[in-house]
Amino acid sequence: MPSSPSPAQPATSHEAVIAAARHWLMRAVIGLNLCPFAKAVHVKDQIRYAVSDATDIESVLADLEIELRTLADADPTATDTTLLILPHALADFLEYNDCLFFADRMLKHLRLEGTLQIASFHPHYQFEGSEPDDIENVTNRSPYPILHLLREASIERAVAAFPDAEAIYTRNQETVRRLGHEGWRQWMAKPADDA
Repeated sequence: MPSSPSPAQPATSHEAVIAAARHWLMRAVIGLNLCPFAKAVHVKDQIRYAVSDATDIESVLADLEIELRTLADADPTATDTTLLILPHALADFLEYNDCLFFADRMLKHLRLEGTLQIASFHPHYQFEGSEPDDIENVTNRSPYPILHLLREASIERAVAAFPDAEAIYTRNQETVRRLGHEGWRQWMAKPADDA
């Protein structure tokens, strides 16, 4: 899986970035059932993959505003969720976390709080209280920094259909602990169609 490119590296094509994000979605998120709600929107082709060319927080937030408005205005049966992929920005996890603060403020400013929410994935994701090398962190590690825009109504429907939603986090950690670091690397190295 590619790491987040630095600005000094050559630009990656949008197609290659989307391919890496799809591979991660198919192998990790769907393949290991880290999110039991992801498969349905994937199968129905309701995921929008938006690649940002932003290189700083201000540009990321400008692209985020466009994507939030686009998702809010879209027909949910056509576009249920958006992955805003950031291959050239926020490679530093602390800077990414700073951006999340402003992203949540933007939701409020746009009066979309309660309508949309933002989930976070990053190549160096680290849960609070964990060490960088703890295997549990891989549950939220993606090939590039990603802002996942979700509809609150879709989350409510999914949770209603999956009554034990609170157990997902614990189950995911158990899954990756069983795999271990080497098992995770091997799993992610396989083609997506083997998920």
